[in-house]
Amino acid sequence: MHYRLPISQARCNGCLNNIRSGIKSLPDTTIVSLDLKELVIDSPSSVQAIVDAIAEHSDKLVGHRYQLALSGLNCGRCVAKLKSALEQDPSNANIQVSKTELTLVSAHSIETIIEQVESCGYQATLPKAMTDGRRNNETQNVTQQHQGEVAVSADSHSTQRFLIKGMTCASCVRSVETALESVPYVKKVQVNLSEQSAIVWLDKPVDEKPLINAVVNAGYSAEPLMSDTSEALDTMVEEQVSLHKRSAIQGLLLGGPLMLWGVFGGNMMIRHSQDQWAWGVIGLVCLWLLADAGKHFFTHAWQAMTHKRATMDTLVALGTGAAWLYSMLVVIAPAIYPEQARHVYFEASAMIIGLISLGHYIEAKAKVKTRASLNALLSLQAKTATQILDGKEIEVSIEHVSAGMILRVKPGEQFPVDGKVCRGESYVDESMLTGEPYPVNKSVGDLVSAGTVNQDGSVDITTHSFGQQTKLSQIIELVRQAQSSKPELAKLADRISAVFVPVVVAIALVAGMVWFLVGPEPQWSYTLIVTTSVLIIACPCALGLATPLSVTVGIGKASEHGILIKDADALQQASNLNTVVFDKTGTLTLGKPEVQRFYTTEQEGEYILTALASLEAHSEHPIAKAIVNYAQQQSITITDIDKFQNQRGEGVSAYHQGKHIQALSPSAAIKQKLRLEPIQAQLQQAESQAQTAIIIVLERQVVGLVGLSDPIKPESKPTIQALHQQGIKTVLLTGDSHAVAQSIANQLGIDSVIAEVLPDQKAEHIRQLKEEGLCVAMIGDGINDGPALATADIGIAMATGSDVAIESAQVTLLNSSPLSVVTTIDIAKATLKNMKQNLFGAFIYNTLGIPIAAGVLYPTFGLLLSPVVAGTAMALSSVTVVSNANRLRHFSPREKHKENNNEAS
Repeated sequence: MHYRLPISQARCNGCLNNIRSGIKSLPDTTIVSLDLKELVIDSPSSVQAIVDAIAEHSDKLVGHRYQLALSGLNCGRCVAKLKSALEQDPSNANIQVSKTELTLVSAHSIETIIEQVESCGYQATLPKAMTDGRRNNETQNVTQQHQGEVAVSADSHSTQRFLIKGMTCASCVRSVETALESVPYVKKVQVNLSEQSAIVWLDKPVDEKPLINAVVNAGYSAEPLMSDTSEALDTMVEEQVSLHKRSAIQGLLLGGPLMLWGVFGGNMMIRHSQDQWAWGVIGLVCLWLLADAGKHFFTHAWQAMTHKRATMDTLVALGTGAAWLYSMLVVIAPAIYPEQARHVYFEASAMIIGLISLGHYIEAKAKVKTRASLNALLSLQAKTATQILDGKEIEVSIEHVSAGMILRVKPGEQFPVDGKVCRGESYVDESMLTGEPYPVNKSVGDLVSAGTVNQDGSVDITTHSFGQQTKLSQIIELVRQAQSSKPELAKLADRISAVFVPVVVAIALVAGMVWFLVGPEPQWSYTLIVTTSVLIIACPCALGLATPLSVTVGIGKASEHGILIKDADALQQASNLNTVVFDKTGTLTLGKPEVQRFYTTEQEGEYILTALASLEAHSEHPIAKAIVNYAQQQSITITDIDKFQNQRGEGVSAYHQGKHIQALSPSAAIKQKLRLEPIQAQLQQAESQAQTAIIIVLERQVVGLVGLSDPIKPESKPTIQALHQQGIKTVLLTGDSHAVAQSIANQLGIDSVIAEVLPDQKAEHIRQLKEEGLCVAMIGDGINDGPALATADIGIAMATGSDVAIESAQVTLLNSSPLSVVTTIDIAKATLKNMKQNLFGAFIYNTLGIPIAAGVLYPTFGLLLSPVVAGTAMALSSVTVVSNANRLRHFSPREKHKENNNEAS
């Protein structure tokens, strides 16, 4: 076939040589032409094969990369149908389909791709309406911005989620992780036992088939999960609850009467033929029970064995199977056993199945509660939206919404997408995202987020982000990923669990052998009791659930308070903090400085302010914006400048009407050896009043000064007080002058100050604190805070800050209140404490339970556990772990922080 494929990001002959190297591996392939813009090739291979071959040697992008909004796909079968149809065309590659979105690489034009989608009975459109001349310029600009964001995400690392069926314990988790990690291009895998799900990060978009096959080959099943729905997971949980409930009822209804028969003196021995017939019938009924209610234990155990693994199901299957087989042999051929060993244990098989199923039933019901926070976020996603088209209101499915659409949101309704208010005014309840209880006024030009609630006025918004691009969807995805992540403590439990089951089987066999060789009569019976009890009482399930459930609830609880934790390791680090470093502007202050003084030594004050404002108009710094606003209030007109330069951390400069003008920090002015005497008195006054001073320099002469103050947030002082109550040291790290920084620190009670720090020096100061043995958190919001946030043990970013800061941090405060730092630490400590309780309980249970089941107390106390008691203990251990994790749902950060905050305000 003849392909004409565009090339992006190729810059030199070396790039082209790498592409040629990749193509050489393709059979019967000829390069017709190749340059920095395009590859023309004749090959019998598909575009997928060509793209994969080039990717082995080059990171350059080959082929048209498209992203289309889809509509008309209502279920997983629709997704599979469209994907299969597109895969039939060899000109398509890297196909990713959801119910609302299609991304792919192709040799076709965009029109051809849309035709292929429509031929399957669905609709495809570009993320923006490129030909709609009725839209105003603002709408088009918003749309273009959105498309740019989509283009970036399409080329970034791919993420896929799967529902995994068949996992029962921590060893299953490790098996699934290992299987997925073996697939090419897999970068990282997180498997969540409590959610029965897996998240896979890939270095490049790939088809899910190799990932699903890897899971299947490991003995489990997998199906793709749409990132914007939990229906499949909810369905699986409901199926598990129903299965375990039915199994528990069957097992207890059969095993309960049998056990009571034995407890109250009924005959459990085979003494004559009538006993054989009676117990033979009971044995066949128990066999039916094992094949029905206990089927999943045996099938999972068999799958594990065929893959050379042992799991919790292996222990249950071996224990119940051994008890039934021993009993049936006694019934069929009692003569081969000593008379005193002709005891049957059918009740043990039935009761073990019943009790463990009962434990799993309670556990499954409790797991539903651990997902309450995530389900609350999912419930905020709208199903429909009201579009305004030619002045009319039209209700459309959320899947049909695209960037640039005008949507109307009435009082009491949720905003269906992220957008900008273009008509109307209202108060908006953002508490479900930020945790802040007070509504926020929104008017024309303000941004609104999907999931928030319009309260008292009808507003029209221009759609900016929709589907998986909304802030709400991104928060949901980050919460899911965080709940599936593992702190170091959990990884220790995983390493122990990996060898747990084989060790338990070995202990059971050794204990049984010891009882058979040196135990009292009847050795056969005691051997069976001990071996079965050891197998049944061991509980890898409790170990496997100990940390994931605590993490799931803890991160969900944080999200309820407007705290987005991206990784479980952040929980462990936050609980160990002893030092918190704050940036000043936008973190402890409002980040909205105002000009308090403007002083000039020259009589031409109006010209100097004009030149200064024209200079600062080219800077994005909050101080620059404050100066421009002040100038405009003075009716100053912004004029053109030349040769603008930004000296990071020092100031800005340019030429205005041929004169060189600078706006510098005091330290930068001193560094340039400028004479500050003309403004020295004003400078001292400004710094004594905690004002940030900007020195105005014209033609190398200091001609004036601007003093600005940034109001302190009302929550800042109670935040510092609360941290001190926990014994945590506080540090202010800022580029501002020592005098201003010290004044802020004195007002708030901050322990130490590091001032006049250049942006690239912040990370070095964090590194020095860590070298002193401190566990450091950095709180910031600016681009210049990014390296410091990444260097700290835990980086915490304000959501109102820059994208760089948010990306660099492990925690994002959606409400931008510094008091949320204290809440983060409280939740982290509670979660880690809960995790340790679960792990301690699981370890102690197994450490004590297994030796007792093996009979260590028998020589001294004559105590030997029956398999039924062992099964009860096992079920209770899992239920205890789940119940303890659920206690976190009722945890509330200390009210005194809120009281302090109210006092401060």
